[in-house]
Amino acid sequence: MDKSDALRMMMEAKKDALQSDGARVEKQKAAGRLTARERINGLFDQGSFAEFDVLKKCGVITGFGTVQGRPAFCFAQDIADHGAAMCRMQGDKILNLLNKARTTGTPVIMLLDSNGILLSEGAAAMNAYAEVMSALTRLSGVCPLIACVLGRCCGTSALLSRIADITIQSDKALLEVKSLSVMQKGADKDKTEEDLFGADIMAAQGAVSLKAASEEEAFSLVGELLALLPSCNMEGAPAGEDDDLNRVIEGAADMNGKDLAAALSDFGKVLELGAAYGSMTHTILCRVGGRSCGIVAQDGGYLGAADMEKAARFVRFCDCYQLPVITLMDTDGIETPDSAAQAALMRAASQLLYAYAEATTVKMNVVLSSAVGMAYTVMGGGSIADVTYVWPGCSIAAVSGEVYERTVGGNDYDEKYGAVSAAKAGLADDCIDPADTRKMLICAMECMSAKRDVNLPRKHGNLPL
Repeated sequence: MDKSDALRMMMEAKKDALQSDGARVEKQKAAGRLTARERINGLFDQGSFAEFDVLKKCGVITGFGTVQGRPAFCFAQDIADHGAAMCRMQGDKILNLLNKARTTGTPVIMLLDSNGILLSEGAAAMNAYAEVMSALTRLSGVCPLIACVLGRCCGTSALLSRIADITIQSDKALLEVKSLSVMQKGADKDKTEEDLFGADIMAAQGAVSLKAASEEEAFSLVGELLALLPSCNMEGAPAGEDDDLNRVIEGAADMNGKDLAAALSDFGKVLELGAAYGSMTHTILCRVGGRSCGIVAQDGGYLGAADMEKAARFVRFCDCYQLPVITLMDTDGIETPDSAAQAALMRAASQLLYAYAEATTVKMNVVLSSAVGMAYTVMGGGSIADVTYVWPGCSIAAVSGEVYERTVGGNDYDEKYGAVSAAKAGLADDCIDPADTRKMLICAMECMSAKRDVNLPRKHGNLPL
């Protein structure tokens, strides 16, 4: 065979590999969704994507490129290719990509859209899923894992999204464990797929971190995330552009936790994760003084199980990649549950306490108003934090002022448990002017930037799930 024949055969093979099922493409377009290759082109910087295993046509596209200048690996399930059904070959192709991410320390982006597994392969296809899940689990905490649910993501495939550090679901995507026919029973019999599996309900149940109004917005969110995260756990996050390190926050004392987090961040830019789940607590990625960090901010009131579960996962995520954690504490305690919710509330509280206590990243607390009882402890209060600041007028106490007055009596609550008393007792490093909070936190991060702390040698701790 001469070279021209070999070249022609190669081109034909590539053309066949790149060819999509026309009927499936039309169905995808009719549903208002992009094709896998359109998604890759929309996500990656123009001309940067290099594909792996090009001639392996098995319902997935894998490769490497840059997203807003940050390197990333990606696998995109191609529903126009046999429904993107998981099979042995697809599993091997994804595993090849994940191995490259492991050995290079590079983030992985998963673009999920599949009808499930290839039934003709049966158990072999299920085992392929198991191997992919195992590889992703071992990558967790090593390289950032970002999942974008862009089409149908059902059954075992739905678990791919939950293994990721951060999950984004677009408006026309469906995330389901069981099919519509199984779920349309009893009170759900008249509900649609969107009602049961859409982005709004999944976000409200804590299954996804971010909602996107379109696939294009999902890709933009991926870029924002990568800009704030390191490539792997052995590197630092990229520094941001300079904002005034000495900027004071006018009116800080009157702000709630969420607004204060925005005021603390460089140029007011924040990315809140899980906003629809656990609404009393906000988990926010941003930069403060040019450093990427996580902020856990409270708006007062009582902590529920959803608040604590969300915060625990966020703190552990930040700790994986050495992102400093700033906690803006304003809570009246943990909510009083009914008897049926007692155990769930204890589990959530212990998970949050465990997450803060185990984290070796820099931990800074600012007590804005109330820090009462168990909530103070589980939010990383006291010696769990590296640095603690208190605002004038705040209180750190075992019980609220109302309970104290009713059980102990007297009008000395503020004097005994106020900010000055807390600082004198060693519960805070300083009592600060609220307007200076940003400056003080930047100083603390600089001071603690060389922190070196490791947990005792062990396989892993036993998280109280």
